[in-house]
Amino acid sequence: MAPQVDNKQTIVVCGLGMVGLYFIEKLLKYDKKKKFRIEVFCEEPYVAYNRVGLTQFFSHREEGRMLMQPQNWYSENNIIVYTKEKATHIDTATKRVISENGISAQYDTCILATGSYAFVPPITGSDKSGVFVYRTIDDLNEIIEHSKISKRGAVIGGGLLGLEAAKALMDLGMEVTIIERNQVLMSRQLDTVGGKMLINEVKKLGIKCIIGDSPKEIIADKDGKVTGIRFEHYSIELETVVIAAGIRPRDELARTSGISTHQRGGVFVDDLLQTSDPNVYAIGEVALYGGTIYGLVAPGYNMADVVANNLANDDNKRFLGGDLSSKLKLLGVHVASFGDYFAKDDETMPLTYNDPFGSVYKKLIFSMDGKYLLGGILVGDTDDYAKLHALMKSKKILTAPPGELILGVKSGQAPGADDLPDEAQVCSCNNVSKGQIRDAVKNDECRSIGQVTSCTKAGTGCGGCMPAVTEIFESEMKALGHVVTNALCPHFSLTRVELFQVIKIKKLTSFKEIIEQIGKKGTHGCEICKPAIASILASLWNDHILNHANLQDTNDRYLANLQRGGLYSIVPRVPGGEIKPRKLVVLGEVAQKYELYTKITGGQRIDLFGAKKQDLPAIWEELVNAGFESGHAYGKALRTVKSCVGSEWCRYGQRNSVNFAVDIENRYKGIRSPHKIKAAVSGCIRECAEAQGKDFGLIATDVGYNLYVCGNGGSKPKHAVLLAKDISEETAIKYIDRFLMYYIYTADKLTRTARWLEKLEGGIEYLKRIIIDDHLGICAELEEDMSRLIYSYECEWTKVVKDPKRRADFVQFVNTDETMDEIEIITERGQPRPADWPKECAVTEKDISEFKKSTNLESKKWVKIAPASAFPDDAGQVIKYGDTQIAIFNSHDRTKWYATQNMCPHKRAFVLSQGIVGEEDNGVVKVSCPMHKKNYSLDTGECVSGDVDLKLMTFEIKIEDDYVFLYLPPTQELDRILGTSKWIVTKKLSKSNNRKNGTIEILGSTTTNGCADTACGDKKLDW
Repeated sequence: MAPQVDNKQTIVVCGLGMVGLYFIEKLLKYDKKKKFRIEVFCEEPYVAYNRVGLTQFFSHREEGRMLMQPQNWYSENNIIVYTKEKATHIDTATKRVISENGISAQYDTCILATGSYAFVPPITGSDKSGVFVYRTIDDLNEIIEHSKISKRGAVIGGGLLGLEAAKALMDLGMEVTIIERNQVLMSRQLDTVGGKMLINEVKKLGIKCIIGDSPKEIIADKDGKVTGIRFEHYSIELETVVIAAGIRPRDELARTSGISTHQRGGVFVDDLLQTSDPNVYAIGEVALYGGTIYGLVAPGYNMADVVANNLANDDNKRFLGGDLSSKLKLLGVHVASFGDYFAKDDETMPLTYNDPFGSVYKKLIFSMDGKYLLGGILVGDTDDYAKLHALMKSKKILTAPPGELILGVKSGQAPGADDLPDEAQVCSCNNVSKGQIRDAVKNDECRSIGQVTSCTKAGTGCGGCMPAVTEIFESEMKALGHVVTNALCPHFSLTRVELFQVIKIKKLTSFKEIIEQIGKKGTHGCEICKPAIASILASLWNDHILNHANLQDTNDRYLANLQRGGLYSIVPRVPGGEIKPRKLVVLGEVAQKYELYTKITGGQRIDLFGAKKQDLPAIWEELVNAGFESGHAYGKALRTVKSCVGSEWCRYGQRNSVNFAVDIENRYKGIRSPHKIKAAVSGCIRECAEAQGKDFGLIATDVGYNLYVCGNGGSKPKHAVLLAKDISEETAIKYIDRFLMYYIYTADKLTRTARWLEKLEGGIEYLKRIIIDDHLGICAELEEDMSRLIYSYECEWTKVVKDPKRRADFVQFVNTDETMDEIEIITERGQPRPADWPKECAVTEKDISEFKKSTNLESKKWVKIAPASAFPDDAGQVIKYGDTQIAIFNSHDRTKWYATQNMCPHKRAFVLSQGIVGEEDNGVVKVSCPMHKKNYSLDTGECVSGDVDLKLMTFEIKIEDDYVFLYLPPTQELDRILGTSKWIVTKKLSKSNNRKNGTIEILGSTTTNGCADTACGDKKLDW
């Protein structure tokens, strides 16, 4: 027990989970007079961590990144924490808490925040090796270790926690089965229709679902290791079982201390959260209030706030029940429920929207007269959750018809945060309202998003509310008169839109000119601003993209999409999807000659995958000679204009859609924009080309075409909206010219047309005024700028294959003509493909250190490598040294030179030389790996994007007599550490050789492979 040397009251907290920590944070905030000292008993070896985001642990496996507050935060706030100390008894007579190891702490007030434990149903075999629960970091570490010998797993329980556990097993590369005794998944949040839709979405991921059945026995072999699960009439084989069948309150501390508990679990509390002992309070999942145990963190936070407020302010604030509304993203599916979502139909009036094709289900519950919103269920589309939840909570009479609420906004302009009342719940994980976020900015003087999330906890759960949090933060900052910047990056104070206009007006044509005139003086750019400005230069002046090669991410630098193992794709343009037989033959011959994988795309083109960088010019030379042009699949540009067969072949066709699609694609090919552009032309209202799901699309009518704009598929699909009706082809072209150019003028970087329109003030009606009515008087300028781009077009690959100097940039090594494979190619279904990444793929600093121990690195000497002129300005190239690949970079006008290993340790990809060279805010020169955007310091090799276990080997470098020299050990010594053959991903390393023919295996989620929901790595780098 800490000695008491003053008159402060001692608060002893039993349990340091999310709710326990939240109580401490609130008490520190409310304790203006500093009258409390805090002592905490924490059973786990870790202080409070994010249990809501537990599954994120699998992507990084670092306990420190899960902590809600760092270790030093507790000491800085004079909080005594007893880790690995379970409180086992409360002596309420002497007001003392005692731990299992005999530590004793005197209290004035005791807070029970012991949470819950995972409930394990009475299933025979649940104690066998390979059976786990899903509750703590230690549980996850055990699952990770066991996954190394397991290929199949099952989760018993199809609720929130069960789906999280299923994702975890999927991320570990297992075949996954979810077992749920009820008839639907998430039966406490979804009705039958919504639950079945969720099941269908889960099955699309390759996850099996056993619904409406319960396991009878977990089967094990003679060694006690799990081999399967037996049901009433059948069995399934597997090696891992995770039980996620619910929780039970951890009330044993209260029970053994004489504090009143329910026989089925839970500590009785009143409105003040007091237990049967007035000096002991219970909060979170251990507290039983009104017959309910609240299993979500948000009600627990409410409880913590009530107790902290009352203790600090001698107040009488009361807890009157928790809101069980929730908005979640489970296995990639958006799900939400709020209010009385299981209300009886004979007492309320439900309104439903069910789109099985778009995987969207909405059910809103209204009062019988339609004046009040009482609750709802949302599956697939939860964009309106905050608005609907706020309407329900307000208990106000609706101002819009119920039908409008379920069908959404008709204008094309999405509602923003300004439309929400202050009481609207923005973060459902942590129950944070819009008003609390505004208060954090206004009263707590939070001046950054990071400070807001730290202060309010908004966004620290699943993270899905961050766009709304950001919007509210920016709006409040503006209201307070503070400058809110959407600056492109630390090197430019302007937005992408502002930069576009300045570059256009000043007629700037190079990055050096731009950063010197309108950037931060003395800086050299980064992986964010360089490709953004390269795109602007292409949209304005349309000079060859490789004139700015050092600004380009690897896709544009090598005019092809980077794929696993450092391989590239070949996607020739096929305008309108129309192709002659001879060209098909050429594609087949090229694919066969270079052993490429072939696939028909959804955009009516043919993909050729698996090309080596050094083969790209030769492949494209054959294609160019056959009449093909670049398809720009690698660029933020027009991709395809899809077409149906139109009136030429279809008996329903009203217009020649193929001919129009070919004309449109040839008109806009090569035009660079803030994001990729896809289009389509349908020959009749049957809409076979899916024009209403494109950035712009045309549908033939009996008198012309209807023009739709701002739709897209992908992770956030959006239906296009009608811009103009029954127009001629000439008028359609004129409107498309204006539309595309206005989008290029005004959209932020990496913003699709759908998101752009959602944020455009006035929505589609305002866009019509600009494009059709020339409201701003700029249509002539838009048409002129578009004409310049169209008439200055040249095929990027045609120019490269005819230029020996440009072709030389594609060599594998600058110091030798030798080549080497960088990933093993295997055969599947008669076609080549790269071997799978193994589960444990990363090469950590610890791994490298182990190999260094048995290697002689002392006998180094200066080795002459290649002429300095062989290396591009402000970029990288790779050299071969024995079996080792070394990347060599220069920056700052070739005054600074660096050398590192070429292998990115994250996925063993030999691609670092192809990354963008840039600077951190603090001036650290870095390279951004083109594979998954991991950033590494070129001086130290350390990963500066958060992966502390990843580090590059670096080498001394000098320039002498215009030659590059490296200070290196003998080749055989360095090869023992970094040899390509040592680290190359092979079939032997992967699990593909264990696959059975005809089966499908989930190889891991995008999170595990280094990808986020919509992009690899950091979304801001998604070029």
